[in-house]
Amino acid sequence: MHFVLCTCWVSSYNSFIVSKKDLQKKAEELRRQINYHDYRYYVLNDPVISDVEYDTLMRELKELEKNQPELITPDSPTQRVGGQPTEGFPPVEHKVPMLSLDNTYSHDELRDFDGRVKKTLEKVSYRYVAEPKVDGVAVSLKYENGIFVLGSTRGNGVVGDDITANLKTINSIPLHILTDDKDLLNIEVRGEVYISRAGFQRLNAEREEEGQNLFANPRNAAAGSLKQLNPRIVAKRRLNIFVHSIAKPPSERFGSHYDTLQILKEAGFRINPHNRLLENVEEVLRFCDDWEPNRDGLDYEVDGIVVKIDSFEYREVLGETTSVPRWAIAYKYPARQATTVVDEIKWSVGRTGVVTPIAILKPVSLSGSTIGRATLHNADEIKRLDVREGDTVIIEKGGEVIPKVVKVVAEKRPRKSKPARTPAKCPICSSPLARYEGEAAIRCENVSCPMQVRRRIEYFACRSAMDITGLGTVVVDQLVSAGLVKDYGDLYSLKAEQIESLERMGKKSAPNLISAISDSKERPFDRVLFALGIRQVGFHAARLLASRFSSIAELARSTAEEISSIGGIGPIIAESVVKFFQDEANLKVIGKLRRAGLKLSQKRKRKGRLPLKNKTFVLTGALSRYTREQAGDLIVSLGGKLSASVSRKTDYCVAGENPGSKLDKAKALGVKIVDEEEFKRLTKKS
Repeated sequence: MHFVLCTCWVSSYNSFIVSKKDLQKKAEELRRQINYHDYRYYVLNDPVISDVEYDTLMRELKELEKNQPELITPDSPTQRVGGQPTEGFPPVEHKVPMLSLDNTYSHDELRDFDGRVKKTLEKVSYRYVAEPKVDGVAVSLKYENGIFVLGSTRGNGVVGDDITANLKTINSIPLHILTDDKDLLNIEVRGEVYISRAGFQRLNAEREEEGQNLFANPRNAAAGSLKQLNPRIVAKRRLNIFVHSIAKPPSERFGSHYDTLQILKEAGFRINPHNRLLENVEEVLRFCDDWEPNRDGLDYEVDGIVVKIDSFEYREVLGETTSVPRWAIAYKYPARQATTVVDEIKWSVGRTGVVTPIAILKPVSLSGSTIGRATLHNADEIKRLDVREGDTVIIEKGGEVIPKVVKVVAEKRPRKSKPARTPAKCPICSSPLARYEGEAAIRCENVSCPMQVRRRIEYFACRSAMDITGLGTVVVDQLVSAGLVKDYGDLYSLKAEQIESLERMGKKSAPNLISAISDSKERPFDRVLFALGIRQVGFHAARLLASRFSSIAELARSTAEEISSIGGIGPIIAESVVKFFQDEANLKVIGKLRRAGLKLSQKRKRKGRLPLKNKTFVLTGALSRYTREQAGDLIVSLGGKLSASVSRKTDYCVAGENPGSKLDKAKALGVKIVDEEEFKRLTKKS
């Protein structure tokens, strides 16, 4: 209804007494809103409106400018392809622009598109290719002599970001094309990088546990992953790709888009198996209708169907505008939503003490499942939505996976409703809650909080930590409720007869669990560090800490500056580690682990001398032989220190390609500057 009213207002403004000044103000306001939402989406990866709402704003502006061309300005969102490239990656110019697509939401609009195609091509017979529109991030892959040499984001359609290193972590992207076809050895293909439903759930669960903001949807998660400066983090996200087009047909024998996709498939590229070659627009409409209810069966998000003219020759005839092709369009499915009532707002406590609001709903069917709960993320989100108990709300599955409240139906609000109150005390243990500057989360800092204890023990026992088979949620809850364990250190003093008394635990299960707990004592030092559950310290950070410090005792004595000198460890992680070891309760638990015989230290084997002992290094620019992490690890392993900033205490500034402001500061302070070749000589062991 909102869209219809806006369109009517624009198209029939002559029926009213509307001044040019009013129209200009309307256009300026629409541009302001669109630019803001572009920033939220493309730069911050934190959208605050749905795609449909965004498209409605853009349509209003396009219609207004169409009727009043004098209102068009060079900086109007309608006059560009997309957002700005992200800072932090070298720019890449697209010789063939990566255009966006116009969206359509109805059969009539899709038929209108076909009518425009038919009018331009006149009596020519043409076919369409219909492809599931994967909800991900558009990328370009360039190959030279059959080898993957450059990967980039769409950026603003003309200039994107060089994310080659990140794209190389995606196993489904061939590093070498599997063909001897000379036409394919030097090509550029485009595709959509995405994260699976399961991967999205796992990633958001980890972020929620750490008190980080959740990704709004899988596309948002994929975009955030590709903007990571550390490829190792990207690799952990398990991204995937479907290649959907070629930037430019490499020779005249490539005349059909559909046939080209089959050739690319044989060459090793991952092509969506559900693409179809269709004879006319009515077949396209049936294809769109068939997929709408069936897309839930896929392991990735599909938010519509992309419809393209198959013939490359006819595409040339149809041409393009400054921002979109006239030979393709996206048929978008409506967001899947449901309306229900908030019965109660509860607050749950996680392993790190993060207290998260949950909306308890009157059960409602949504996307084939019954929904009774929805996340509200944090106190700021409750305030933004102004959601209250008793409110009628619209919910949808964020990324079609996690139920979330997207809007309150204010007209149906009960008269006596009161704003939701953020708790001042933990809902489990009644300890005061804290909120740190720059964080959206509120936390219970009582390490003895029963719910935190349960979740920390589960984390300690998980496969990537101590890998204690049989110690799941149900057993942990029973152990804590029975008072048998108060922290994960108590696990190692459990007796079989104590476990036998628990519900569903018999004479066979109890000894097996005791044996699994005993076996966990053999886990290496870095796994123990990870299992401690130090905030911000994931598996990779634990390994970096273990490579620098030979024991828990040495790590506990270290300063934040010493810890942050490790390549890959920043000041936030360093401060978190220091704070962990300042807590007496944590030290008591570590004492239990030490008495139980866990590996809280490791022998440091160093071969040769330490040529960098007590020398402080700063890295700037890109090195060809090493990643930042590899160079940092090498410096630390040879006795040196790595600093994030240049100071008078810096001994060496290692300058690679495209160095930043650190190089200028190093020159100003008289710090010795070395290139990669000299760095290699410095780090050579003897």
